[in-house]
Amino acid sequence: MRLCLSLTLALFCLTACTSMVPRKYLPEPITNETFTDPVKTVTIPLPVIATSPNEGITVGALTAFLLHNAKDEVSTLAAPQVNYNKYFGATFTLYGAFFPSPSRNWEFNLSKSTTINQDFEMKFRDKTLMDGKVEWYVFPYVYSDGSARFFGFQSNSLKDNETNYADEEYGITTTIGYDITPHLQIQFGERIRKVSIGRGAITSLPFIRDRYNQLLVPGINGFTAHAQKLAIIYNTLDSRDMPTSGIYIKASIESSFKALGSSADYRRYEAEVKGYLPLVEARYITVGRLVYNQTLGSRVPFLERSILGGENTLRGYGRNRFIDSSYFLLNLEERIRLFRWRLFNVNTDWELAPFIDLGAVMESLDKVETRNFEFNPGIGFRAVVRPNIVGRVDIGFGNEGPAVFVGLGYPF
Repeated sequence: MRLCLSLTLALFCLTACTSMVPRKYLPEPITNETFTDPVKTVTIPLPVIATSPNEGITVGALTAFLLHNAKDEVSTLAAPQVNYNKYFGATFTLYGAFFPSPSRNWEFNLSKSTTINQDFEMKFRDKTLMDGKVEWYVFPYVYSDGSARFFGFQSNSLKDNETNYADEEYGITTTIGYDITPHLQIQFGERIRKVSIGRGAITSLPFIRDRYNQLLVPGINGFTAHAQKLAIIYNTLDSRDMPTSGIYIKASIESSFKALGSSADYRRYEAEVKGYLPLVEARYITVGRLVYNQTLGSRVPFLERSILGGENTLRGYGRNRFIDSSYFLLNLEERIRLFRWRLFNVNTDWELAPFIDLGAVMESLDKVETRNFEFNPGIGFRAVVRPNIVGRVDIGFGNEGPAVFVGLGYPF
């Protein structure tokens, strides 16, 4: 989100002010019983300067409101903003994140551009049911992105084949997890996704249907996915959002059936391992992730296949750069706390994170070749306000040049 770079810069801002607001003006869910009365509120007006490989440069302004609970932790974040991009015109956004307790949090984003782009979504997580043994997550959304790109399938898809389209979709994802033991959870998930493909905003590139057709690229005329997922998770991490130690292992299978409304029958298998090794009282944290993903079926829609590229996978490329039937991904980064600065009575960690992303798409793992792999070194800059907020800037380098991403939260 364009909000995120400005949040990272916020701690430098000298125009911030602190005020005490009576709780009666900040009803639930903005505040709750964990807040004092009056509520400490930090207001930060900021410029917005962001860039991404697909969207280009965005500029604008926002005001961030950080509400502190009785422990002086940032428990509520709200940020209205307005910005401008040459492809999408003016965009008006309201973002909010709420952390009423370690076991419950939710966030929303309401965004509308004058041209094509929009994003209306909410994420809600609750782990208070059955004495904390049941975890519920729900994510409804309506979304349009006029900067979406498609280059063709396989690892050797060429930059010269780049096309543009508008990814217009709506749907809902929900999961219910049950803790078998303190470290072992089984999850059941349901996902509905309705996708339409329209003309994008990048007129200098060909429209996707001017170069490809439904026979070559299933889903190019739109598609529906209705999938059910089963996962088993082993987790010893010391924090859900900002882990510093432990391991995380997940294996899952997801099935899509035409009989239940999907456009095609297919299955997706995924195995993921993440590890966090702290040194010198967590001033240095070595973090690694290894993922294998396989999609099996005929006529699988192109946006439902195995995809690499973007801020959380191969950070040297834009979103959805490489698409095929499977992928292998390795991410390594060293999170180095440069210093800890107490600002507005909140400890903020400033981190440097050199990283390496190594990944490839392929038909299947047994057909992978060394030349398929993309090697993306890079550097990340992070501002961490524990226990809830991470602002980050990641700069990755791929064969097509550098890519810059800004975001909230760690990439993995």
